[in-house]
Amino acid sequence: MRLSQAAPEQLRELEKSLSEQYLAFQTAGLNLDLTRGKPSAEQLSLSNALDGILNGNYSDGSGTDLRNYGGLDGLPEAKQLFADMLGVQAQDILVGGNGSLPMMYFSLQTALSQGLAGKDSAWSLQGPVKFLAPVPGYDRHFTASQHLGIELIPVAMNEHGPDMDQVEALVKSDPSIKGIWCVPRFSNPTGIVYSDDVVNRMAKLGHIAGDHFRIFWDNAYAVHVLDDQAPVLANLYEACKNAGTEDSVLIFGSTSKITFAGAGVGFMAASASNLSALKDALGYSTIGPDKVNQYRHVKFLKDQATLTKHMQKHAAIMKPRFDAVLQQLKSELGDDDIASWTEPQGGYFISVDTRPGLAKQVIQLAAEAGVKLTPAGAPFPYGKDPQDSNIRIAPSFPTINDLEKATEVFITCLKLATVRQALAS
Repeated sequence: MRLSQAAPEQLRELEKSLSEQYLAFQTAGLNLDLTRGKPSAEQLSLSNALDGILNGNYSDGSGTDLRNYGGLDGLPEAKQLFADMLGVQAQDILVGGNGSLPMMYFSLQTALSQGLAGKDSAWSLQGPVKFLAPVPGYDRHFTASQHLGIELIPVAMNEHGPDMDQVEALVKSDPSIKGIWCVPRFSNPTGIVYSDDVVNRMAKLGHIAGDHFRIFWDNAYAVHVLDDQAPVLANLYEACKNAGTEDSVLIFGSTSKITFAGAGVGFMAASASNLSALKDALGYSTIGPDKVNQYRHVKFLKDQATLTKHMQKHAAIMKPRFDAVLQQLKSELGDDDIASWTEPQGGYFISVDTRPGLAKQVIQLAAEAGVKLTPAGAPFPYGKDPQDSNIRIAPSFPTINDLEKATEVFITCLKLATVRQALAS
């Protein structure tokens, strides 16, 4: 039954039935969590061989003692490994600590206070600083910006990526816009892969934006495919070099969802000018990263062929979880008109859109039935979803049985909130 075609009496009967189902969930004592994209213990165990892989040998190929200070921008072997992963040259890579988020935050700080093109390029010297925020997007990007006093301007996402007409119009008209956040492959939370056209237009933003504009290209899910037919992301750095705008992009990645989430390796790619500024700033805050961890990742992941095989093992664990959610959504909601959702071919999330005005209510109902979801509005700057409709589901961490139960509860809450809204109107 499509709710838009249901009579009031049918809606009242449905509300009664759903309320009884919901009460049963409330009394079941559930405690299930779909809030964040954490790897499961099964995924983490794929990398247990990291422990002890160096077998007491703490020297790299050049004889450097990995236990000591130094190596500010990372080991040469690690640079090569991650350069191959991002499609750049080893000279374009900086390898850091255990994740990419600290590198993004540090890059923001440096651009604000020191500048990435000399002392006169600091954003803070040029007045208020704004960033474009494709929505729905990654909440950590938004909160990092807010913490540093950067104003966020939402821009719409479509099936190709950010609305580039909107992006180009905004950066042309406002030179205080100094950057844009992007998760270009399997975007968080929608799973969209930016089209070639979007990538090529991104590469040209440096010609039309204000001074010292930077694209923060968080390629967090570069190798996290669920489907062998998943679209390939065009190489932004090559496109920028062809356009003469290579200084306008900073590319980030990590092994946080490849090996150990809390003990991985973060890395970034950038032009020589950008890397020089960042290494100069790093010299004041650290004497070097954890080279032992970098080298054990080199020994474990080895090369792109080994990395691909490793990620196929991740996919074998992840895809059944995505399928469990998507199959229930299709089965329970596929013939109705109360919600839409994405069907990603990689990444870590499924994005669900309810009817306007219902996301907060659905999430509250789920919480009271023992299922935790990402707070409503989290994928939007300042936590404000103007439609109150987007809900992010993270299938990776629970067992499949728990995931199926959590999805059943979620769908019941979604139906119940939608029916109640229809009755109220």
